[in-house]
Amino acid sequence: MAINKEMTSRTAHTGKRKSPVREWFDSILFAVVAATLIRWLFFEAFTIPTPSMENSLLVGDFLFVSKLHYGTRTPKTPLQVPLTHQTIWGTNIPSYSDAIQLPQYRLPGFSEVKRGDVVVFNYPPELQHPVDLKTNYIKRCMGLPGDKLEVRDLQVYANGTAVENPVRMENEYFVATTTSVNEEKVFKENGVSEYNAYTESFNDTIPSNDQMGYLVFTTVEIAAKLKSYDFVKGITLVKSSKDISEPMLYPNSSLFKWNRDNYGPIIVPKEGATVQLTPENIATYGPVIKNYEGLEGVEFDEKSVKVAGKAITSYTFKQDYYFMMGDNRHNSADSRYWGFVPMDHIVGKAVFVWMSIDPSPTSFFNKIRWNRLFRVIN
Repeated sequence: MAINKEMTSRTAHTGKRKSPVREWFDSILFAVVAATLIRWLFFEAFTIPTPSMENSLLVGDFLFVSKLHYGTRTPKTPLQVPLTHQTIWGTNIPSYSDAIQLPQYRLPGFSEVKRGDVVVFNYPPELQHPVDLKTNYIKRCMGLPGDKLEVRDLQVYANGTAVENPVRMENEYFVATTTSVNEEKVFKENGVSEYNAYTESFNDTIPSNDQMGYLVFTTVEIAAKLKSYDFVKGITLVKSSKDISEPMLYPNSSLFKWNRDNYGPIIVPKEGATVQLTPENIATYGPVIKNYEGLEGVEFDEKSVKVAGKAITSYTFKQDYYFMMGDNRHNSADSRYWGFVPMDHIVGKAVFVWMSIDPSPTSFFNKIRWNRLFRVIN
């Protein structure tokens, strides 16, 4: 009996116990794999770096973006360091290799992109990176596939109908004052994060020249509140008239005399839709055909489009596209400046703010915007 017990004891201890280092490594590996799967399949955390979506989203907001709404994309660039995007944390060292590029598919989602959704997507013109590793942008979807979109005197229209403006949409205003003001008290306490003193002649919309004041980006409600101050002589909405042309707008062609406040009409490409390649359509859709449709050997100029050396007179789109705009309409680099967002560039839907930190110098406790925590994005 003693021999049997001894043999049983020896048998029970034949497996070697893991060292603390091995246990630590296994735990870290499991956490990285789990986080990578969650980040790919379900949701991903993002932060707001620019004011293009103010006052809806503020610089310093931390968001969760749902991959499930529109369907998760399968990886296109498998050779990359887990939990990185373009570079290894804190360095300029690339975190991926594009030696292997896989076909990209989208798993079924429970929603399509809707007009008014706040969407995270890969910045389309950034052609030096694979699609899934282009810089992430966040804007509001204002144009759906097939829409005839137009901006008339700042108001967006889709298919001839005015699109509801975001509740916290901002525009640029000139606040004429009788004296310089306490900017911290007047602007920051009223939720105005962008303002610049302006003392020169502003524009023809102001009756007299050389007015003192401030250029601010804010909502119509806050602008009305600022107007009530006794040192404010008046507030003027800054906007461009129809006869002003901005050459930097998409599609960057002399055929179109548009500006940020009077843009279009322009048709958003739709999967299966066919366009005739007129000079206007070549200017509008030539970059789309060349850069986003998965074709090789595309060349175009002002008069023609060639695919593999053969001129084509019409084109049928292979995927859907969207027109995105920032809620800060006068301070947003969006589809008005660089064009359409292809469906394969869509990352997910922004669903809620889980943390918000004020980037301006202040005490640690005051840096947290407590009223924005766990705010649903709409």
